[in-house]
Amino acid sequence: VLPCPEGPVPSVSITEIRQYLRAQGIPFHDGYSCLHTPSPFTDGREDQLPPPAASAPYTLFIDKTTGSFLCTATLAEGTWQDFQANVELRHRGVRPASSEEPEEDVRRAREDARCIWDRALPLWQLLDEDETNETKAMFGISLVSDATLKRFGVRYLRTAKSLVFPWFSPRDATLKGLKLVRVEKKGNATAYVEETLPRFDSYRNLFGLPLIGRRDTELVLTGWELDALALHQATGVASLALPRGSTCLPPALLPYLEQFKRITLWLGEDLRSWEAAKLFARKLSLKRCSLVRPGDLQPRPLEALNQGLNLTKILRAALPASHKSIVSFRQLREEVFGELVNTEQVAGIKWARFPELNKLLKGHRRGELTIFTGPTGSGKTTFISEYALDLCMQGVCTLWGSFEINNVRLAKIMLTQFATQRLEDQLELYDEWADRFEDLPLYFMTFHGQQNIKTVIDTMQHAVYMYDITHVVVDNLQFMMGYEHLSVDR
Repeated sequence: VLPCPEGPVPSVSITEIRQYLRAQGIPFHDGYSCLHTPSPFTDGREDQLPPPAASAPYTLFIDKTTGSFLCTATLAEGTWQDFQANVELRHRGVRPASSEEPEEDVRRAREDARCIWDRALPLWQLLDEDETNETKAMFGISLVSDATLKRFGVRYLRTAKSLVFPWFSPRDATLKGLKLVRVEKKGNATAYVEETLPRFDSYRNLFGLPLIGRRDTELVLTGWELDALALHQATGVASLALPRGSTCLPPALLPYLEQFKRITLWLGEDLRSWEAAKLFARKLSLKRCSLVRPGDLQPRPLEALNQGLNLTKILRAALPASHKSIVSFRQLREEVFGELVNTEQVAGIKWARFPELNKLLKGHRRGELTIFTGPTGSGKTTFISEYALDLCMQGVCTLWGSFEINNVRLAKIMLTQFATQRLEDQLELYDEWADRFEDLPLYFMTFHGQQNIKTVIDTMQHAVYMYDITHVVVDNLQFMMGYEHLSVDR
């Protein structure tokens, strides 16, 4: 749930952050998405940490958009207000406390992860070669060598028929979580089902991060762990996988990407991945990003490896993310061709539950406004919650602003629609469905009744940056705007 209207996120501008640091005499330098400063949390911990290189003494990163900070040496993190409070404490001679103990849920998830990890076997140590080969074939990684799997620490959990990808802390190499991936066959189609420990909103892994050296300056970001394996094997370049593919890039991960002068985004093979890559490049700073455009000759990295394509050549052909202010058709030519070839994908994400709606609207596309009107009690909220849920289940990050009915009632409606049954008659199923519902990329604003429009828009912008929201629902405009301003052009 996003911050309360009683106390919205106090926004801080980059200018204010710089002025504060100068006033406090704190040295800093400007990075791509963050400001880098010395960390107040590393005092007295030199015995536990490798001494920082002369060129990289700054381990505290302050997000230029939100002001929140992360110390990569101690993993202490907090808001801009927390940072200021720590600075004030230091002036009074009090040393700031480092990151607290993890919450109970996270601690339990780590213990579960440790148990699974201990039970899983390295892929090259299965009973016999046939089992290894069958398992690799099932996941489409027959060409990925044992050396690569060993380097990235991939294991296999026999009981769940799942590959196990570890999340190691870059600070002390402890196991912080896992991702399990299994294959499901649906007719001729193959679907990959993922599960994370801890749950996805606390799962902030950049798979492959402990293998990155201090001197690495070029990186390829992929949307999938198996793509990172294929890329590293075929090209030798540093490659990382985002925890939730092309769904979102959590700002908490940006500090770990600051050291790279060049980042190539190769997220997948459909237009959604391409749209996501353009969005993430804006967070990472356009001037250092290049994008691999999806196409027949440029599929996702694992597919490219399996087809025997030259991955180094594909990387070299990546397009710079920042377009110049004026372009010629020649520079747009490939993009226009891509849109003509993929007319279905360009039309947007189709609704699974509303084929008739697809005929009218074609699909959900970014940057479009759709207005539903109807008299009171005609079912607008019921329909729109189903309509939004349909997209959300397909990975569209959704933000709800319910100004008419409260969030508990709305969530109850959506959970019933999600479970497609009356849970009040089967309360023993509640936890199972609630767990699955919790894993959807769905967020609620906590406003209710009439609101200041600026506050609502600020909250939306914050949500777009933090959670990569691509679909916002306002239900409804009349309640949000109130009745007293009827004379104003709304």
